Amino acid sequence: MKIQHKQNLPIPSHSVYWTLVIAAVLTFLSILTCFSETRPNVIILFADDISPRELPVYQSSVWTKPKGGDTSDPKYRAHTPVLDRLASEGCYLNSVWGATVCMPSRAMMMTGRYATRTKWWDNRDLGKIRTPKGERTWYLFESSPIGMGQIALMGGYASVWAGKTQMQVQGEDFQRFGFTEGMIGTGDEMDIRNFKYGFRTTIVNVDGKPAVKNLDSGKLAPGYPLARRSYGFNPHQVVVNEKGKKAGLEWWPNTPEAQASFSLNTYGPDIETDYGLDFMERQHKAGKPFLIYHATHLGHGDFDWLNPDSGNKWPGTPVIQWDGKRYHRTEPDITGSKGVYDTHGTVTDPGLHRHINYCDYIMWRYIEKTKALGIYENTVFIFAADNGSHKFGKTRVDQQRGVHVPLIIHASNLTKKGELNALASLVDMVPTLADIMGVKIPENYELDGKSLWPYLTADAPEPHDWIYSYKKDKQLARGRKVLRDGYGTWWDVSVLPEDHCSFPEIKDWGSVSEQHREEREMLLKVLEKNNIYETEYNAPR
Repeated sequence: MKIQHKQNLPIPSHSVYWTLVIAAVLTFLSILTCFSETRPNVIILFADDISPRELPVYQSSVWTKPKGGDTSDPKYRAHTPVLDRLASEGCYLNSVWGATVCMPSRAMMMTGRYATRTKWWDNRDLGKIRTPKGERTWYLFESSPIGMGQIALMGGYASVWAGKTQMQVQGEDFQRFGFTEGMIGTGDEMDIRNFKYGFRTTIVNVDGKPAVKNLDSGKLAPGYPLARRSYGFNPHQVVVNEKGKKAGLEWWPNTPEAQASFSLNTYGPDIETDYGLDFMERQHKAGKPFLIYHATHLGHGDFDWLNPDSGNKWPGTPVIQWDGKRYHRTEPDITGSKGVYDTHGTVTDPGLHRHINYCDYIMWRYIEKTKALGIYENTVFIFAADNGSHKFGKTRVDQQRGVHVPLIIHASNLTKKGELNALASLVDMVPTLADIMGVKIPENYELDGKSLWPYLTADAPEPHDWIYSYKKDKQLARGRKVLRDGYGTWWDVSVLPEDHCSFPEIKDWGSVSEQHREEREMLLKVLEKNNIYETEYNAPR
């Protein structure tokens, strides 16, 4: 049953609100004087629906097979030589949490705050605010005016947001996240009905039940009942302020040259990466540090338009090969139309592992570009994901399946190397970026995250004694030894099992250590403090 939230909603004074926000930004910009030319660049590759167990560096004994479910078959194991090297020469953290699904997790990543502040509780379960035009979602750039993009802006960085948004972005709203440019793979927030490019499905009613109709072939097809836009081959893309121009939002391909090269063989993740590489070169020539936030769709399920009757969850990617030193990509050669296609061996078989392999290839392209520009040593590389793998963790609140995410960080000045057991969260990204970029966040601006940078680059202690997450009214929290999941079950997490989920359940508290019991009391206080879904669901007064 849907909970009825009866809390009175605030009516914001937008002129006062934005006056204060602009004044704050201008104040910070005014106190930023001479920057060192060695300020590090930052490249973040943020994947979709990928648990740590899918990456070889995390050494799980189990991973996901092509149609979903568990396997230990080596042929379905991802191959990630580039990410492996970043993790070994840099570091990877094995106890990092996001949320259980995309929207609240991405809100954590971009704001440094939990839903207790942003009110983004779950996908499409978002707190409201009352305006003179009526009630609507409380946008992240309103609840959290100092987010990832604004940190880059205050640090004097050029920034690009590529790939997935799912942040209610529509035209001018993109500007309010602070990013300079964008190459966006569209989602539900964009109306594409009159857009002539790209694959699409829709939902139709068959015998009273929703069914997927492939608009390319005009036929019903297997797939979960959601209207989809292609983010892979023949994708839907939007460019924002293309190449730094104040042009706002435009459908891509937006020029005669781009339109001439667009075809079935156009692959969304490549278009986004190409844009990112061009952005890097432009900013390097301008002598300006940059942030790339590439929130790739890779890892998320997609309809397989090239094999529409297959029911594939993770369609194939362009073929890539690693020769021990570099990647080689086979140019796609797809022919056909209206649901009947031949890939001529230039597209891989399906599977989550193929998506992860392509993430590795994308990161390699970014690394090679920094080397060509002579800025590799002055660039921070970060790989993470938003939530657990579909059909293993995504949406789940048992143990830490849904919230457990990978985090790999590589930088030339790290003092911590290899596997790290420190607790961390996606809310830590904003304060970490602030430290990297030399931005001081106001003391009265509250964040839930803590910067990882003093711990990773100096002798500072681990940033957290506990981490926290949620799905609607279900709460999760863990310390170094104890986890309480969304069903209220307690687990001993002092050792990460080989399969990443076979934690011992704690039924007898007399059988565990005093430290276990002390952590339990600490976590109960954390959960009690943050248990506000029913009482403070909407924007505060």
